Amino acid sequence: MFKKIDKIDKSDYVASSSKKYLGMRGAPLHKAIATIAGLGFLLFGYDQGVMGSLLTLDSFLETFPQINDSVDTSKSTLKGFVIAVYELGCMTGAFFTMWKGDIFGRRKMIFYGSIIMTIGGILQCTSYSVAQLAVARVVSGVGNGFITSTIPTLQSECAKPHRRGALIMMSGALISFGICFSYWVDFGLYFATGDVQWRFPIAFQIVFSLLLTSLIFELPESPRWLVKIHEIERARETFAALDDVSVDDPLIDDEIKDIQAVLKRDLDLGADKFSFSVVFKFDEKKTFHRTMLAYFVQVMQQISGINLITYYAGTIYETYIGMNALDSRILAACNGTEYFLASLIPFYTVERFGRRSLFLFGTAGQAITMAILTGVQWASEYKGDQGAAIACAVFLFVFNTFFAIGMLGMTWLLPPELVTLESRASVTGLSTSANWLFNFVVVMITPVCFTHIGPYTYTIFAVVNAIMVPCIFFFYPETKGRSLEEMDRIFEQSNPKTPWDVVRIAREMPFENRDIDNEDEEDKINLDRSSETSSVSNEKGSASFTLDSVNDTGFFVKNEENKNEQETSQPEKKE
Repeated sequence: MFKKIDKIDKSDYVASSSKKYLGMRGAPLHKAIATIAGLGFLLFGYDQGVMGSLLTLDSFLETFPQINDSVDTSKSTLKGFVIAVYELGCMTGAFFTMWKGDIFGRRKMIFYGSIIMTIGGILQCTSYSVAQLAVARVVSGVGNGFITSTIPTLQSECAKPHRRGALIMMSGALISFGICFSYWVDFGLYFATGDVQWRFPIAFQIVFSLLLTSLIFELPESPRWLVKIHEIERARETFAALDDVSVDDPLIDDEIKDIQAVLKRDLDLGADKFSFSVVFKFDEKKTFHRTMLAYFVQVMQQISGINLITYYAGTIYETYIGMNALDSRILAACNGTEYFLASLIPFYTVERFGRRSLFLFGTAGQAITMAILTGVQWASEYKGDQGAAIACAVFLFVFNTFFAIGMLGMTWLLPPELVTLESRASVTGLSTSANWLFNFVVVMITPVCFTHIGPYTYTIFAVVNAIMVPCIFFFYPETKGRSLEEMDRIFEQSNPKTPWDVVRIAREMPFENRDIDNEDEEDKINLDRSSETSSVSNEKGSASFTLDSVNDTGFFVKNEENKNEQETSQPEKKE
């Protein structure tokens, strides 16, 4: 099934040494991938945020009186279902990606998803009944499931290890920008009259899906997926464009050999017979362990309570804090804007402070904020304290800030970083389905909780966030600066009976990637290694090392040459 890793096939396809995508190579191409693929996340964010301020519009409620819970609180359950059913569609799309994602490839899955979202958007904006609106939201959800299950994989498999985090954080920022943009569109259309108040904001998402449809095939396919399906020369061409080097550069050979070595090990462990059941088994690759880490990082994002705010910001300000319709929409739009600005912070910090630090910081802040919201919302609702109402509005901003820094992009970055190449599409699809399943639960129960327990709704999420902090600390390893193949080797050394030891292994295992612009931690390791080399040279002579080959376990082998001999090289004797 796999070809020998020491002989790279060049027979079926002639690679271009100067292939460009959208006229770009190297760093500009990486940014283009993050931006264009990120349109899918912008679309995701827009679709999440657009309904929040429409639910209280008279024109919307006149069209769909069955979900008008302002006059009959028993309708809150149906209202929650119609909004949340979108997540069930997303979950369906994610499950399909698990099944067929590796067959169609990364770009095709995104392409098909964008087309389905266009159809769903048309059906939503032309709805005249609750049934049509619900079905249309399911259709849009299926398309979004395709997109959000695939984009993180494409970006992770194209990005350099030391830039992967920042580029995927850009996608997180685009989610928040989509939410922000939808809030301002809702606000602008508030001054219109008739059905256009809500039909136009819903229809506008079609612009983003059409852009994604038209641009996705201008990007390169994942080179790791190309190696997996034996399209070696296309992979070589793609790596060359991403690294901005010649297709004959030895670095390209090293990258392809390393991927093939990992695939060969996967094949030896039965990857050619991969099925859905494999992700639930403990094996040498620790597939089940890694699947659970990827799955629960998405669960944690949703049960943090973020969609309580994202979907219902306008409703919270107007119905539960007591603001008038205009002020509540202005504040919701400002909330979305601040959310977007805060989401830019991890773009600049994730590769400096690492995934774990931001994850822990954000989650701890979310727990504290939700506890404070319980108190100020209680004082506002039961004591009529106007100052508490203002504080409640402010701490909704604060929660968004902590979430944007710690969780927004992190939960899309970690799943593809944590799992094997062979199972990446399937596990990423499974983990994304968790996002949508628990998203559905939160969006479904939020109107019901506010109706029956009021401010204590925030207490639930305060406790949940507090529990997540030690879970992150003890079970999630740092992936900063690691290649996807390095993460395989880290997990292979872990003990399935003590899953927390992977955190220690990731902390102590030396880095294999020596990119010159890797930051603080790798520079420190380089310094330490230089010191070790100097001490060794006192006893054995100075030595230099190069990463030339891959041994039969898939590890890079360091070929040692005596430096003194190199300086006074002698011709080798021929036998």
